[in-house]
Amino acid sequence: MKNPFRTAGARSAHPAPVTPSDTTAPEDTSPAGVEAQASAPTATKRRRWPLIAGATAVALVATGAVAYGSAKKTVELDVDGQITSVSTYAGSVEGLLAEEGVRVTDRDLVAPAADAPLKNGADVVVRYGRQVTVQTDGAQSDVWLTALDADEALETLAARGGDVRLVASRSAADGRAELPVRLDADGPVNVVADGVTRTAPDGSIGVDAILEQQGIVLGEHDRVSVARDASADPAVSLVVHRVVVTDLPTTTPIPFETTVQEDANVYEDEAPTVAQEGVEGVHTLVERVTTVDGVEESREVVSDGVTSEPVAKIVVQGTKERPSGPAAAGSAREIGRQLVAARGWGGEQFACLDKLWTKESNWNSSATNPSSGAYGIPQSLPASKMASAGADWRTNPATQITWGLNYIAGSYGTPCAAWSHSQASNWY
Repeated sequence: MKNPFRTAGARSAHPAPVTPSDTTAPEDTSPAGVEAQASAPTATKRRRWPLIAGATAVALVATGAVAYGSAKKTVELDVDGQITSVSTYAGSVEGLLAEEGVRVTDRDLVAPAADAPLKNGADVVVRYGRQVTVQTDGAQSDVWLTALDADEALETLAARGGDVRLVASRSAADGRAELPVRLDADGPVNVVADGVTRTAPDGSIGVDAILEQQGIVLGEHDRVSVARDASADPAVSLVVHRVVVTDLPTTTPIPFETTVQEDANVYEDEAPTVAQEGVEGVHTLVERVTTVDGVEESREVVSDGVTSEPVAKIVVQGTKERPSGPAAAGSAREIGRQLVAARGWGGEQFACLDKLWTKESNWNSSATNPSSGAYGIPQSLPASKMASAGADWRTNPATQITWGLNYIAGSYGTPCAAWSHSQASNWY
C-alpha cells in the first residue's frame, strides 16, 4: 500500500487538528484475521511534551509497505490534544499514523519517533507545527512552534526576553483577530481591554469567539496580543490594544513681499498708492500620528509643502515731475479736467468748475485768503479738511482737487450747481 506520510522537506500545509478515524486494516494477514478497531476520542486535555521553538519536526521517510505486528495492541493517540484509545495491529508509530489517517510534515513533532516499534499501552503524541508571530521587547519575528496552545508556547519562549507575547493577525476581509494556536486548551484566560480585566471560562474557543463572547469590538487599527504571567491565575491574558491613527496638520505662514511699481503718469510728490494688497501664503506639514492605548507610538510625515502661495503687495509710486512757476496753474487745471471726466461729468461741468476755481484761487494750490484763512485751489475752510483726501494736501494739486470735487458732489451735486450758488451768494 502507499505510504500516507509526506516525505521530509515538504512544506505543504497540514489540515486542522485531525481526530483519528476508524480505518480497516490491510487484507487479513493477522492471526486473528480481524479489523483494527478505534474507540471514540476522549475530551481534550493537556499533555505536556518537550517543545522546541522553530522548525521542530520528525521527518517521516517513505519506506514502502507499512509493517504490521502480529500482536494486537491498545495505545493512546494524542493528536494536538485530542486523545483517542486505539486498538491496532500496526508494528510501528508510522504504521499507526498511516492507519489512522494522520498526516504530518517536517514542521510537526511525533513522539516516539516514526520508525520506533509500537508497543502495547504506548502513548503516541503528534503536535502540528504552526507559524506564529512573536513579539519580544517590541520586536516582531515569525517562528514555527509545536505547542499545544498559547500557554505552552509562551512558556517555551519565555527565555527570549522580559516581554514576550504572541501577536494575533487581523483579517483584511472582516477585521477579525486570529491566532494559529488556541489560547489555553483546557482552562480559562483573562481578557484585558479598555482598562478592564475580564475572565473567559474557555480559552480553547478561539480569539475572535472570546472577544465576541466578552462584547469587545475591535476598531480598524486595534491590535491583539497574548501574554503570559506565571504568577497570575489564569496565567494567559488576551490583550486588546486600542490604536488610533490621526493625520495632524501644522500650518506656518509664509510672509508676502512688497514690490514697488513706478508710474510715469503720477507725480513723484504724491503719496504712494496700494494697487494690490499682500496676502500671506501657507506652508502645511501633515504628520500621521499613531497612539497605542493613548500613548504616542510613532509619527511619520505624510506631506510637507506649500499649500497656498503668498501674494505680493504692489505699491505704485509716481515718477512724474511736478511743473513749477506759470505752468503750474495750467497743470492743475488739466488735472481738474481729468478728474471731472473720471466722475462722468461732461465738458459743461468742467467749464463751470473752471469759472468757480478761477474766481476762488486761480487754480493756485498755495492760494490763501488773508481774512478767512481759506486755502488751496478749492479754498477749503479750514484748510485741514483737505487732509481727508491725502497727507500732501498742502502742496499736491491733485489732492486738493479730489477733495474739492468730493465737497461739491456732496454739497451741490455738480460743479454748475456750485457755480450758480457762488454767483448768487459770492461763496460756495
